[in-house]
Amino acid sequence: MFHILVVEDNPDLRELLCSALSENGYRARGAENGEQALSVLADTVIDLIVADIMMPKMDGFELTKNLREADIFCPLLIVTARDDYDSLQKAFTLGADDYMVKPINVKELLMRVKALLRRAKISAERKIVIGSTVLDFEGMTVRTGGHEMILPLKEFSLLFKLLSYPGKIFTRQQLMDEIWGMDSETDDRTINTHINRLRDKFENNPDFTIVTIRGLGYKAVKNDEA
Repeated sequence: MFHILVVEDNPDLRELLCSALSENGYRARGAENGEQALSVLADTVIDLIVADIMMPKMDGFELTKNLREADIFCPLLIVTARDDYDSLQKAFTLGADDYMVKPINVKELLMRVKALLRRAKISAERKIVIGSTVLDFEGMTVRTGGHEMILPLKEFSLLFKLLSYPGKIFTRQQLMDEIWGMDSETDDRTINTHINRLRDKFENNPDFTIVTIRGLGYKAVKNDEA
């Protein structure tokens, strides 16, 4: 059973989300703010976090930052009343995996939770299957139909990251930090070069497309969802 932590200072909404998650087969518990969430995480294994932004003591941005700096990479879904682009950009830059704007449709939230947990499982298994395309991390190979291609490490890691979360926007900084390392002197030109190489190699791939999000970064899109 998956364990989900709901970090929300509104007690009624916190109880609603926890109840909905519990009724759908998850083990859910609540926290009033980021500080309380970190206390829970100190002694409990959590598979996914749903967190508000505007909370007392420690808000959702600071919580996200603390989690990622502590190498806690369980999926994080931000649920907030803030629908401005700057908040969206900041959440993804800090390491959020998804973003929903209140008022929340509970059925949509459950769908997003299910998708995030599925993607996290894919990353742990180190193999991705999208349509006829199979990425195998152990061999650094991409197989489509009967054709197999071995990619250089950085190109494969970049593609694997994007395809682990179809539709999720990754900033250039996120990709540089994760694939090249926090201390790397890699700049935007390196990311752009690797993305362009991947596009050239997979321009005729029937299953996915790499999309540029102007001013932010990149995402991979399943062609049946484009």
